[in-house]
Amino acid sequence: MAIVYLSLGSNKGDRIGYVQQAASLLGLDEGITIVRTSAFYETEPWNMSTKTWFVNAIVEIKTKYSPKELLEVCQRIEKQLGREHKESNDYEDRTIDIDILFYNKNIIQEDNLVIPHKYVHLRAFNLVPMMELNSDFEHPVLHKTIAQMHNDLENPEMVFLYGTRVEF
Repeated sequence: MAIVYLSLGSNKGDRIGYVQQAASLLGLDEGITIVRTSAFYETEPWNMSTKTWFVNAIVEIKTKYSPKELLEVCQRIEKQLGREHKESNDYEDRTIDIDILFYNKNIIQEDNLVIPHKYVHLRAFNLVPMMELNSDFEHPVLHKTIAQMHNDLENPEMVFLYGTRVEF
């Protein structure tokens, strides 16, 4: 089984509820086992024009799914929770966003799937909760740990602990 780190984020409606529901739906899927989750963090929007802050968390899972199959599961859950995918590349408010950050140490470069996530090293909202779970995990392309990438950020303080860890 593959070890995967997923980023969950919401800035529309019941933000905490959507992140919790997404994690619960992932855990209910027979091809996925949730290993652990980070605490929830409130974060400023990154590279977006919206002013609505996000609630973010990282979920570590074990899965039998291939990366493409896992992407399909994540997109199905996003749709189930009201996420509308637009054709444009603009970032918009969303009920839920589920990104595959890392899939083992695989490197995948396809049209609709890039692993490791192409922006993970630039996003405090990914790195801070990821440090909770595995600060020594090494990015397979950059060959830096999560902690090292966090130290490289220009604004590492832009993430605020929202609450305690939620157990599933």
